Amino acid sequence: MRTQPASSKPCVGSSTRPDVKRLLDVCGAAVGLFLLSPVLAVIAIAVKHGSPGPVLFRQTRVGRDGRPFSILKFRTMRVESAGREITVGADPRITPVGALLRAHKLDELPQLVNVLRGDMSLVGPRPEVPRYVALYPPEIKAIVLSVRPGITDPTSLTYRDESTLLGEAADPEQYYREILLPEKLRSYVDYVRNRSFGHDVRIIFTTIGSMFHVGRGG
Repeated sequence: MRTQPASSKPCVGSSTRPDVKRLLDVCGAAVGLFLLSPVLAVIAIAVKHGSPGPVLFRQTRVGRDGRPFSILKFRTMRVESAGREITVGADPRITPVGALLRAHKLDELPQLVNVLRGDMSLVGPRPEVPRYVALYPPEIKAIVLSVRPGITDPTSLTYRDESTLLGEAADPEQYYREILLPEKLRSYVDYVRNRSFGHDVRIIFTTIGSMFHVGRGG
């Protein structure tokens, strides 16, 4: 993996105080859960009736300071599905309801609970599974894991159609490890170094706006 060296001082250039950011997270997540409760209920019913299995999908991700946590999503795949940890193109494991949720990123909404629990932030580097975090160069890892991972960040918007890109690759796993992951890490480092309250608010509203547009890959 080719990733540019980075400083071991992750907070240089940051103008977001941790207490202010946490206040934004808690208030935003609480208000979001309250306002979206009817939508969440409808999605839960649709997932349950769409295919047998639990409404929520849980997966171990790596959080701040390398602590593992269980990320929450609405289940978008069949329960008996197994295989790679990345979603590639029109993955046959995805249910019809799941495809709709993925297209609008609605499967990520339960992570508002992760935010309230303190596992995540509204905005921050997206959390990875342990096997990919193990590939992070040490100096990059120290920076990326110095903050809470987020529901969204600039990379989530840039690679909204990530599954389509992977589906077009000859070797999706290799493409993710050698191309996409290093690019994501550069963006994560840039976010951590330059994060601010105003920047976070802009990312949140841009993300909300993007949910009303369907990407190619879902």
